[in-house]
Amino acid sequence: MMAIEGVPYAWLHQLQEIYAHVFSGDHIPLEKLASKEGLLCMLAVENNELIGFKLGYPHLDGVFYSWLGGVRDTKRGQGIASQLMIAQHKHMKALGFQKVRTYGRNTYKAMLIVNLKHGFDIVSTFTDAQGRHKIIFEKLLVEGVSQ
Repeated sequence: MMAIEGVPYAWLHQLQEIYAHVFSGDHIPLEKLASKEGLLCMLAVENNELIGFKLGYPHLDGVFYSWLGGVRDTKRGQGIASQLMIAQHKHMKALGFQKVRTYGRNTYKAMLIVNLKHGFDIVSTFTDAQGRHKIIFEKLLVEGVSQ
């Protein structure tokens, strides 16, 4: 696992390939990536090939937001998403974050399951501007801190 603070320019093409496969052909606009202050990119690399990624950044409320992630389709089912999540949480904890938040959608059931397996709690739901129902997950990174 590799941690990169800021836009992972050297890996951007491969990241976009994985993202397009996971999210139905879409790409993340470079301006959107660059606009995320404190962007933290966790990358899983095997034989100089990006096989998975997890992106996040600090929210204004001081909680770290685990934003996007994906694993190359040929590498799914091997625990890579879990490894990326564990590495991200370890890195965030070292940076002093006490809580992580992520949003999920029912259409991505595998990610919902990974979140629950790794100690996230469902704290709320909402409907976004596109009318999609989203689930808010949160996890404490430090023992003894209340939600």
